[in-house]
Amino acid sequence: MIVRSFKEIEGTDRHVKSASGTWESKRIVLAKEKVGFSLHETTLYAGTETSMWYANHIEAVVCVEGEAELTDHETGKSYTITPGTMYLLDGHEKHTLRIKKDFRCLCVFNPPVTGREDHDENGVYPLLTEEV
Repeated sequence: MIVRSFKEIEGTDRHVKSASGTWESKRIVLAKEKVGFSLHETTLYAGTETSMWYANHIEAVVCVEGEAELTDHETGKSYTITPGTMYLLDGHEKHTLRIKKDFRCLCVFNPPVTGREDHDENGVYPLLTEEV
């Protein structure tokens, strides 16, 4: 059994800040736990815009605080995401989040991330693996 808090991973290598400066992520469950998914608390900052494309991962996101506009580049459709709203990128959709109010969410990735990932120039997380 693993028990840990988001508070205790602040400032560790599990607390990742994006090179773009638009978000930070506390990665509480990673690939090295070998449970088949990773779990993160991510905060995106008001007034920022982040375009992403998880070509190598499926991601589920649940908003717990704030507000964002999510645009699906595949359909052109936009959604308002507020606390209690979930979105699932089950088709590797290219998308953009425009943050209206600091946006805190819980994210689950499959396959799990290692904790070293950041978006590349296409908004993609590389598919990294853990050393065995």
